[in-house]
Amino acid sequence: MPSTLLILASKLGYQTRAFAEAAAELGLNVAYGTDRCHQLADPWGDHALPLQFEDPEASARQVVEFARATPLAGVVALGDRPTPTAARACAALALPFHPASAADVCRDKYSSRTVLRQAGLSVPDFARLPITAELASACATAAGQSISFPLPWVIKPLSLSASRGVIRADTRALAAAAFERVRALLRSPEVAALRDPASAFIQVEQYVPGVEVAVEALVERGQFKLLAIFDKPDPLTGPYFEETIYVTPSRLPAAVQQQIAEAVSGAVRALELRHGPLHAELRIELEPASTTARHLWIMEVGARCIGGLCARSLRFVTEPQSGTAASSAPEVKILPPSPEKGEDSTQGAVSLESLLVRLALGHRVSGYVREPQASGVMMIPVPREGIFEGVSGVDDASAVEHVEAIEITAKPGQRLAPLPEGSSYPGFIFARAPSPAQVEAALRAAHSRLRFSISPSLPVFAARSR
Repeated sequence: MPSTLLILASKLGYQTRAFAEAAAELGLNVAYGTDRCHQLADPWGDHALPLQFEDPEASARQVVEFARATPLAGVVALGDRPTPTAARACAALALPFHPASAADVCRDKYSSRTVLRQAGLSVPDFARLPITAELASACATAAGQSISFPLPWVIKPLSLSASRGVIRADTRALAAAAFERVRALLRSPEVAALRDPASAFIQVEQYVPGVEVAVEALVERGQFKLLAIFDKPDPLTGPYFEETIYVTPSRLPAAVQQQIAEAVSGAVRALELRHGPLHAELRIELEPASTTARHLWIMEVGARCIGGLCARSLRFVTEPQSGTAASSAPEVKILPPSPEKGEDSTQGAVSLESLLVRLALGHRVSGYVREPQASGVMMIPVPREGIFEGVSGVDDASAVEHVEAIEITAKPGQRLAPLPEGSSYPGFIFARAPSPAQVEAALRAAHSRLRFSISPSLPVFAARSR
């Protein structure tokens, strides 16, 4: 029986380590496949298989060849870039995963948005423009598409994640400036080095109002299972869309949560996702004085789990047996209130990483639901651009009631940049409490006690020739 789990990741980091620890707890060996130059002989000493995720066919062949000597029990892909490789390799190795066609579509915001619209699901109006286009002329027609929807618009890359490069524009002039800014980001050495074909395009879409939620879910042998709905209590109205606080369970009315579950389930069918994690983003315009949504838009569906350290905010327990008949409609599972303080509400709880490792092995995971307690994470916003020197007040912030942990991931000397150009947070705050309101309050209180020391970046001047 194979006992090795292959973890595919663009780079090894905190999320990779969490999956490796989950695999070790299940008695598995771990191998890595990462995006790096194949001509360097193990530069980081991690014995990782060197892959180039921009070529999933070739990378999958390397994985299959590797599996001849090291039989694999399962494959986990972290992030959007490795999923097409994982899908092709798993198909060749008869391991459970999403189909390659579904992984490819979810990898590209234009392709996935097109499939969802063709399936009759509600998405914002959108148009894809070549990176070389001039937005002013494209407003009439571009690549056969007409930008006929009204302002405000959102200008965004097709491949980057975590709201990087996403800009709202309320006028044509602001839209043209945003387009230039996104174009410059996509042509930057850091992004160009990814060699992603989707970086040859920029998407223009209509801004839609409403509250935003994130959905964490999975598909097990074709069956959709919702794991958590995260509220995003900070308004995301632009011009940039920096995500900060995620809190679950959602405080939206139960009927709206059911609408969310049904919409994401419909997206799973449209995208033909089969087996593995998924992460979705939705916007909901609530009906005034009502328990239902006036309008619900699917913003994004990725064939991956939540990124960074955010998965640490989720734990799962065995679902209580109710004895009721199963329903064909996806349901939002609402567990009983959290037990009184002092009682153990998480005995036998497993992490999201552990759940997804089991799923990759083909184990049944449908009997797990999110723990009864509310939980949440704050992705600490970048205070300002500059060089990170350190942070004070961590002990004081950690003492806030209901705060579980504070992880400062930025390293001294690291350059930090806010959105839309920035690509990382300086750290994360985690909290658990009996109610979502207490979780949110704890995260905000802890954040208020942190003090970041950031020095200005030195400008880089080109050398003048004599």
